[in-house]
Amino acid sequence: MRDLVAASPGFEGLFDAHVVNEDGVLPHVFFWDVVQETVASFLGGDETDWRVTLRFLEEQLRLDVPEVTQVIVTSFLCSLPWPDQPGYGLVDQLGPTMSARFAAIRPSG
Repeated sequence: MRDLVAASPGFEGLFDAHVVNEDGVLPHVFFWDVVQETVASFLGGDETDWRVTLRFLEEQLRLDVPEVTQVIVTSFLCSLPWPDQPGYGLVDQLGPTMSARFAAIRPSG
């Protein structure tokens, strides 16, 4: 998570808030906010850069570290918008590794 914040400094405030509020960072809870910020960025927000986030997560998923993979799949990919929700177009921007995982967990989108 610290690497994500280093790659995308827009998440620093969220990360710091989780550290203060949770007395540490709970990855699955933090990633809920990452999804929300990433979708907002895709829809035109400027706090974070959705491209940087997707590129970073794609690289991490390719490393196939079980703990990291679990967080990205269950807390990021599973939380992306559904076809009838704003920001669903973000799914079309996923890299090949994330796209394959997304298709496996949500075959109907």
